[in-house]
Amino acid sequence: MTTWTRDPTIRPAGADAAGVSPAYHIVRHENVNVYTRGIVGVATLVGLVALGACGGDEPAPAATGAPAATPAAPEARAQLAALAAAAKDRKLTALYTWSASDRPDRAVVLTSAADGSWRVDASQAALGGTADVSVAQNRDGLFQCALASADRPIQPTCVRVADPDGRIDAGIDPRVQHLFTDWRAVLTDRTAPLSVSTAKPLPGVGGACFSVDSTTASVGSPLDAGIYCYDADGTLTGAKVSFGTLVLSGTPSAPPAAITLPGPVVAEQPLGMAAPPTPSPSTSPSA
Repeated sequence: MTTWTRDPTIRPAGADAAGVSPAYHIVRHENVNVYTRGIVGVATLVGLVALGACGGDEPAPAATGAPAATPAAPEARAQLAALAAAAKDRKLTALYTWSASDRPDRAVVLTSAADGSWRVDASQAALGGTADVSVAQNRDGLFQCALASADRPIQPTCVRVADPDGRIDAGIDPRVQHLFTDWRAVLTDRTAPLSVSTAKPLPGVGGACFSVDSTTASVGSPLDAGIYCYDADGTLTGAKVSFGTLVLSGTPSAPPAAITLPGPVVAEQPLGMAAPPTPSPSTSPSA
């Protein structure tokens, strides 16, 4: 007959009392129960102990520190979902630097107001990179606004392009605002076809970063694959997606009670994203 008893001298390497690592990476330490097989019979048991005490002269192998643990995909996805949920409730005004290949750095300003309205201003994001544009949403609708700049000293105007919960057409969509709006809902949706894992921080970016990819070959992916980084309070600190890299600049400030549209609402065509066609040179009539 055999019995099983617990050896209290064996402990899981690297485990602490709480099982939670510092900062933002949550690591679960599993309690490891190690058992040794006991043999009935006092004389036999004593003999085994004596043999163990008189064993070979080879020293026991030194314990090596366990490598830093990286959350598995389900764990990373749960952490990202929690941070994205906090981002949905975060109200602030924040400035970002937007960089992309073959383009000078641009500025993006996020205003997430206390009443739930929001506005994202992006420099050189429309008309092939020659016009500043804003996308804003309040209880009256979704708007695209043409902004004044040093190169385009115009009177700012806004065009209503959809209902408050509607979608902006691709041809007039600067896309950068999705990082602060509907893509967060996708990150919190545990049924969305996404693969999530932890990632190295982007240069100059704080917080926890995650690599997000789609698990389907569908053309209509609900968001851009890339790197998403969040602070513990839900502030987006950086992102690297198809249209470039955003990095938080400075410390966010308090939000306004509600957003203000940059100009009056007019019945005109919104700005397109593509560069306007270059006018062909006029030809003089032949003699």
